[in-house]
Amino acid sequence: MRARIDISEIEAKTKIRAKYLRALENEEWGLLPGPTYVRTFLRTYAEALGLDAKLLVEEYKLRHEPPSDHDLMPISPPRRPPNAPGPRMPRWVPVAVMVVLLLVGLFALGTLAGEDESPEATEVRIPTTRTTVTTVPRTTTAPRRSSAERRQTPVASSRVAELRLVPTGEVYVCLEDASGNKLISGATLRPGSTAGPFRSRRFRVRLGNGNVRLNVDGRTRRVGRDSPMGYVITKNEVRRIDPADAPECV
Repeated sequence: MRARIDISEIEAKTKIRAKYLRALENEEWGLLPGPTYVRTFLRTYAEALGLDAKLLVEEYKLRHEPPSDHDLMPISPPRRPPNAPGPRMPRWVPVAVMVVLLLVGLFALGTLAGEDESPEATEVRIPTTRTTVTTVPRTTTAPRRSSAERRQTPVASSRVAELRLVPTGEVYVCLEDASGNKLISGATLRPGSTAGPFRSRRFRVRLGNGNVRLNVDGRTRRVGRDSPMGYVITKNEVRRIDPADAPECV
């Protein structure tokens, strides 16, 4: 009213129906579709009026919204009690480790000895048997990678997560990777199909409902039942986010 803006102007600007805007003004939360829509509408309405959207949303959460029980925990194995005995190592594991170390040592010795030899054919005499053995000239092997290159390869690949989406019913999906590329640009997935696999260090996804399971590196995670919802997915966690922070697909 102070800015002399009619409610119809805000309705056209924000695409929020006038009855919902009046409900926001009067704090009649029961007339709105749900807490998720209230936060989204508050944020959009405040930005249109030039107000502090974050402050309004936080005040609404503190005064009118109980803590959510649907936040997903990070994907991690359950912690073992401090006094619980650790898993017992099978007896054959130390033997196998010793055999592998022995083979690696023999291979290293053979490689070093081979590098000191001349590429020309040499003759080796064994005094005890008086047998002459003529060796075949060594062929040139491919250059070995440096230790820095060997360290970089597994570190880079260990941060990449593999994501599959398995719909259990019709569900709207907008999915983007860490670079902001749209992997699924606002498509409706149907049961019986599978989207993926997609590979990236991080994913952001907007879901129209909870009719989908997220398969991250072979581990299946169910989602909440709200509508709509957003998630951030990495190799180590599946974290729920505000729908207003989820990706948008046209």
